[in-house]
Amino acid sequence: MTYITVDPATITPAMAAQIRTWRVDEDRTWRSVARAATDLWGSEWGSNQIYGRDLCVAAATIMGEDPDQEPWN
Repeated sequence: MTYITVDPATITPAMAAQIRTWRVDEDRTWRSVARAATDLWGSEWGSNQIYGRDLCVAAATIMGEDPDQEPWN
């Protein structure tokens, strides 16, 4: 997986859990995940959909889940 906007090494387990909550439990879009992450942790990406997708992929990978399968998609 090539990440454009997120260095997976910068995502902590606590951050991965929060991203999973936004995407899976709260059923947010990638754009909404990006906005929430930007608001909480700050980034230059704002509500960029690609940033949201990269966050979700990194978080799912950290948690040993497939970002392209349920419950992520």
